[in-house]
Amino acid sequence: MKKTMKFLAGAVLVIAAAACASPAKMAKMAENVKIESDPAVLEAVAGQVATTVSVTYPKDYLNPKAILEVTPVIVYDGGEARLPALKYQGEKVKDNYKVVSSNGQTVTENLVFDYVDGMQSCYLELRGVAKVKKKSVNLPAQKVAVGCNTTYMLVKTDAKTPLKADGYQDVIALSSEGQILYLVNSSEVRSGQLNSQSIKDFQAALDKIAADERTTLKGTEIVAYASPEGEIDLNNKLSGKRSESASEAWKKVTKGHEAADPELKSAGEDWEGFQKLVSESDIQDKNLILRVLSMYSDPAVRESEIRNMSEIFTELKGEVLPELRRARLIVNSEYQNYTADELKEIVDKDVESLDEAALLRSATLYKDASKKISLYQKAIDKFDSNTARFNLATVYLGQGKLDAAEKLVRSLDKDADVKNLLGVIALRQEEYDAAARYFTEAGTDAAKYNLGIVDILTGEYEKAIEDLKDWKGCCFNRSLAFVLNGQLEESLANMHCNDPKIAYLKAIIAARQGDGDKVTRFLSDATSRSEELRERAATDIEFVDFR
Repeated sequence: MKKTMKFLAGAVLVIAAAACASPAKMAKMAENVKIESDPAVLEAVAGQVATTVSVTYPKDYLNPKAILEVTPVIVYDGGEARLPALKYQGEKVKDNYKVVSSNGQTVTENLVFDYVDGMQSCYLELRGVAKVKKKSVNLPAQKVAVGCNTTYMLVKTDAKTPLKADGYQDVIALSSEGQILYLVNSSEVRSGQLNSQSIKDFQAALDKIAADERTTLKGTEIVAYASPEGEIDLNNKLSGKRSESASEAWKKVTKGHEAADPELKSAGEDWEGFQKLVSESDIQDKNLILRVLSMYSDPAVRESEIRNMSEIFTELKGEVLPELRRARLIVNSEYQNYTADELKEIVDKDVESLDEAALLRSATLYKDASKKISLYQKAIDKFDSNTARFNLATVYLGQGKLDAAEKLVRSLDKDADVKNLLGVIALRQEEYDAAARYFTEAGTDAAKYNLGIVDILTGEYEKAIEDLKDWKGCCFNRSLAFVLNGQLEESLANMHCNDPKIAYLKAIIAARQGDGDKVTRFLSDATSRSEELRERAATDIEFVDFR
């Protein structure tokens, strides 16, 4: 938007200083000098206030022997900001300034000021001095633009710093089992198997579940297998018979113990168990066996290839295959871990008893930063916990202790979460290039949101719209980016948050669309919920036409 103003310009007074025209002549010619300011209302972008000022001088306006010095000044609440003087010269001046022709000329200058607090209520003026030889005349200051739009500064800089997962499980799924081993090609349960240590451990697990009020029995099952040797059909039948004999044995094993009726499963050949046992064994050629398993999926081909390695197969028959002729007796349960209140009680009475995950979870239960710090520090001291180091850094960030946060974060491997946190630190330090680099490298949802903040702060509004498009939280920053990019209807369509800043943004959109009723309604909503917005609205140039 351009605004044309009458320029009672320095050039006229230069003529006066040089005694080249009468006051009446100067006054008459001054009406023909114009200033165009683009924009007429200043706008802050990326920490700067920029405008383009053009002055059109008519013919015979500037004395050919005159030097004109024009100083751009922004006058704002609490002070002034000046740029170095712009210097022009008449055609007969032997200097190196910009020449203004006596035949008339338009002079255009790009002015850039650093934004400072208070400029939201300001005006730009040009202050001139005309000189001819040793004589000089101070020119009247001329206002060029009034007010400064600072809407981008509404951006929420609430960078997201998700905690590392603490690993604490509110409910822990548990599984205990005992095994019955069979002889080759047999489904008979030998009596000695019912007195094995494996079965005794299984019975003890049943008793523990029954006695522990925090543990709930969820189900039981019997899974029977055959070792992967011989014909597949025969092994499938053998597996079925073993499940039946194990079911009969279950009654004896669980007599006197609390246990639900088991679900019976016949799993056939146990290639999964075979692979596990081989990988855990000391068999010299186990890597060769595992390679065969990865190359072939057909059970018959697998067995054939392994049998071809006669020495290896002999070793397998002695060490691995007997362990796969089995039935597994399984009990599944759930353990109810400590609740938030219980964890707090333990923190007060016996914090040393908590494991790493419980300490990390406990720290999240307190609002008091000092309590969080003490618990994270306990996890660091006791368990050398990098998760605690990371989470502690987020607490320091919340306290504004950037140095302490950065020291902790830089001691950690630079995964995506750490890069995001380093980006937040750089953002707080107003090192926007570094922040953008870290957020881009991190690539997490939180990092993309944080990158959108940087985009707005650096004036890249279209990029902000893209970077914020997948964020599921507060919609304000993306809605703001749409407004800053001139997409008012898209901004309204993006809004879904009940936030006073959203109401304020709706008022801005209404003002730009000239709808006074909506301006009043939305401003009332916003300012009734936010003292900060109430103070801002009093001087916000967005509403100058509705006061």
